[in-house]
This record gives sequence, C-alpha cells and structure tokens, in this order.
Amino acid sequence: MATTIKKTAQRQGFKTGEHIVYPAHGVGQIMAIEEQSVAGHTLELLVISFEKDKMTLRVPVAKIVTVGMRKLADGPAIKKALETVRGRPRVKRTMWSRRAQEYEAKINSGDLLAISEVVRDLYRSDTQPEQSYSERQLYEAALDRMAREIAAVNKCSETEAVKQIEQNLAKTPARAKPLDGVDDETDGDQEEAA
Repeated sequence: MATTIKKTAQRQGFKTGEHIVYPAHGVGQIMAIEEQSVAGHTLELLVISFEKDKMTLRVPVAKIVTVGMRKLADGPAIKKALETVRGRPRVKRTMWSRRAQEYEAKINSGDLLAISEVVRDLYRSDTQPEQSYSERQLYEAALDRMAREIAAVNKCSETEAVKQIEQNLAKTPARAKPLDGVDDETDGDQEEAA
C-alpha cells in the first residue's frame, strides 16, 4: 500500500497553525494540511494536534462539517459564555443518569455556550454540599473545555482562564434557594436555624 504526502497551507477556511475546536476533543491546533494518496484514492487531511492530550488526529477535509469542527469563538461569544456561568443554575429534577448523559452531550457538542451551561449547573461553592464523583468529573471536563478555548482566544494560560471562569462563578446568585419553584431538601436557611 503506497502512500504519498503533499502538504498545502489552507482548506475550507482552515489554515496551518490555527487553533480550532473539535467537538469530541476540545481545542486543538492544525499542524498541517496533507494530501495523501492511499490505494489509488486521494484524501485531503487536516492534521490536528491536541497537545494536552498528547494526541494527533487526522480529519478528512470532506468530514469537517460532519464532525462539527469550528473556528475558535470570538470575543462576544466568550463574553456570553462568561455571562452564562454567572446565571442561576438550572437543574432538572430527573434521574442523575439522564442528566449526566445530557451534560456529556453538551460537553461533546463543542458548543461553548452549552459547555458554559454545564459549568454553571454543576458548580459547587465551598458552602454547598459536595458533589458526587461523577458530577465532579463532568464539571471538571466542562471547565477544562471552556478554559482551553478561553485561553486560546485570549492568548493566556489555562490557569488564568480557569481563574477568570471561577471569578464569574463567584458572582452567581445564591444557590441555596429553591430552583424552578421546587423545594430543595437542603435549604441553607433551615440548616442555620437548626
């Protein structure tokens, strides 16, 4: 099986060296755009490096739209995502397994706004009850995805991006109040009165 590689600089608006968002893996950088001939068929591939995961992915140019790959969010989209995390959490009263699936789907959608909703809904301040292991895992996955994109857009470190997100989370309205008109079992006022 003979393979030949021919490199180019840009395809479908994506260019070498540019950071992109691949829904299932988060922020990556296009290292090269290759044209490979395998068994008589020519394929154009984007070579994407996910440095933090130590992974390289080759995506056929023809599949860019199908997989949902997109350019990094712009300034207004970042601002909207940070406003979203400051909002009041919206937690549905359904089984955790169903909510977990919905949260995971939002994280893997690659949509910054959907990811910021997961961060907002799963965030726990020091005064709130601890999260379960699976809640913590989903929260950290969403926070990581959001921080990576903010860091790439603002050209700062991921640590600085996490601090920026956490500062916005700290501005969130009190979470001890009942949500959506449903009484919580642990209301902060009741605990202090006891």
